[in-house]
Amino acid sequence: MSIDVRPARRSDIPALARALGRAFHDDPVMAWVQPDAERRKAALPGLFGALARHHFLPGRATEVATSDDGVAAAALWDPPGRWQHTSRDQLAMLPAVLRAFRGRLAAGRILTDLMKAQHPEEPHWYLAVIGTDPTVRGAGLGRALMQSRLDRCDAEYAPAYLESSNPVNVPYYERFGFVVTGEIVLPDDGPTLWPMWRAPR
Repeated sequence: MSIDVRPARRSDIPALARALGRAFHDDPVMAWVQPDAERRKAALPGLFGALARHHFLPGRATEVATSDDGVAAAALWDPPGRWQHTSRDQLAMLPAVLRAFRGRLAAGRILTDLMKAQHPEEPHWYLAVIGTDPTVRGAGLGRALMQSRLDRCDAEYAPAYLESSNPVNVPYYERFGFVVTGEIVLPDDGPTLWPMWRAPR
């Protein structure tokens, strides 16, 4: 399979959103925020599409990996100093958030607040979301996306930060040089997120 990594365009948003929606359907944190599997399946593409359209694409740090069948993976990054959503971003994304977290808005707010509380203050590239369509997982698309942006981080001598929402992904990120810096434990027997930091090389 040939893999091409390039900046995302507005025309990529539907395919990007579908790929990320499928990638995160069984994610422990997404399942905690929205336990109803059918609602989660229906709402996640719209949520990721809204995030990309209203926040990440304007930051010019979103990349997609394409295979023979088109967009199959995406990484939503924030450049240094741009990780917080503006009031305008939040208002534009509100309809998609309401659909995704219907009946669970309080859980979504708890998640957001806990993540913000541990977010580093030092300027860094922030990998908010990375995912590959499960139908092509293991083909190297995620690795290609990671390496593309981390090469830039190293060229700029800039650190990078992410939160792993799935324990199986922690060793994967460690192979790229990320180190676990703590834990974010969600209430009511919820899952754990692992904040991870990568110093430039």
